[in-house]
Amino acid sequence: MWLTVLATLTLSALSAACGDNNTPSNVTAPGDETRLKTQVLETGTSLLQGKEPLEAMNLYMDGFHFYNGDMQAQMEAHHFCSVVNEDINQCVIFDGNGTDAKLMGMETIISKKLFDALLPEEKKLWHSHVHEVKSGHLVAPGIQQTAEYEFMEKLISTYGRTWHTWHTDQELTLPLGHPLLMMGFTADRQIDEAMVAERDKRMRISSAEKRQDRQSIPAPAISPGADAWQQGEVMQLLLRPLARREAVPHSQPHRHAQLPAGSGN
Repeated sequence: MWLTVLATLTLSALSAACGDNNTPSNVTAPGDETRLKTQVLETGTSLLQGKEPLEAMNLYMDGFHFYNGDMQAQMEAHHFCSVVNEDINQCVIFDGNGTDAKLMGMETIISKKLFDALLPEEKKLWHSHVHEVKSGHLVAPGIQQTAEYEFMEKLISTYGRTWHTWHTDQELTLPLGHPLLMMGFTADRQIDEAMVAERDKRMRISSAEKRQDRQSIPAPAISPGADAWQQGEVMQLLLRPLARREAVPHSQPHRHAQLPAGSGN
């Protein structure tokens, strides 16, 4: 179904405004201005090198996140996504949609079928998309309304796991600290409406109109385990030193690794 939706979006893009390059980055990164030599090298590599993974990211969504455990810390998030298969979408997230945008994080989007097969502890890291779609806050800028509607019909039953790595919403000009788990909004009166209104004005859209238009999209039941923060189970990433010879969590030796006996810590 993702491929059908993608075809619809592609055709829509041919007759719709691009809907991008209207949101600057939150911060200006430190460092010297790009030199002419660097610009020339960049131009050359853009002509000579393939960028297939980037070119596959042909879905653009704009929405809002909050830090798991701190709903008051909210921000806009620009998602550029590719279709892995019918059950998986992968997105890189920026703080804007212009050339100065900072890479803010990533989100993996999976179907209900894949989510329901996850272990209970893993499910606590994932959020639903029902309210984001029904509220009209999640949008696909620059495409026709009918195409966006079809895309949201598919997205509403999915689940996302999102990590932010560069917290430009906190005015950090470098990606300092460590990644943090993000969540999506699940009910009215959670989100900062002024933030939504500013986004709508900038992008020349109406979340209220999209909300009305999407009332006919059925809202599926949310699978148990998602949005765990609502049951008081707030998961967040912390950094700590590893003890000597302690295994790195979730890591396994690379299949090509040939480590001699006794190597390591």
